[in-house]
Amino acid sequence: MLRSRKPETKERALYPLPIPVSLAVLVATVGISLVGFGSPGVIRRFAECPYEIVRQGRWFQLLSSGFLHADLGHLFMNMFTLFYFGPALEHILGGGGFLILYLGSLLAGSLLTLALRHRDPSYRALGASGAISGVLFGYVLFRPFSRIYIFLLPIGIPAVLFALGYVLVSVLGMRRRWGRIGHEAHLGGAIGGLILTILLYPGALRIFLSQFH
Repeated sequence: MLRSRKPETKERALYPLPIPVSLAVLVATVGISLVGFGSPGVIRRFAECPYEIVRQGRWFQLLSSGFLHADLGHLFMNMFTLFYFGPALEHILGGGGFLILYLGSLLAGSLLTLALRHRDPSYRALGASGAISGVLFGYVLFRPFSRIYIFLLPIGIPAVLFALGYVLVSVLGMRRRWGRIGHEAHLGGAIGGLILTILLYPGALRIFLSQFH
């Protein structure tokens, strides 16, 4: 899916764990999502409904919604992205650092959704898109010129251009209410991922800028 030249990074082991965290998150998300497919009650209770969070105190939905998906296609796209970008980022940040980034980005996406949608009782969101956005943008800081291939297009898009387009689509989608997509979660997760990556790996911004010389 991608080719890249390796940045000048050193592998770090922040709070090392016995198994790859990215793999554990992927397996857990697939398992929980499959349970949710057959249980509308699970979706109803654990998907993010900003209106309910504010009025009924269901704050757990900010995180639980990230482990549920609408259908197999939705689940596949998110887990496919995690499979390709997660291990590379975990190699740099370490298992614990990756987990902080993943959950923090998920929370950032959910919080932006909460801030913008808390007056809408019909709005309900689910999916790992906020966390996946954080992983993608964290990866871009280290390998901005990796080639990302979308579907079957023969020409790869540099990761940094893909990321900029991603943000633009998210902002326009929020304003124009495009489709049944949680653009708020995408944008919030991307911002959260950038900030958390820089906090976890202070040299990340220097590495990013050095690759433009």
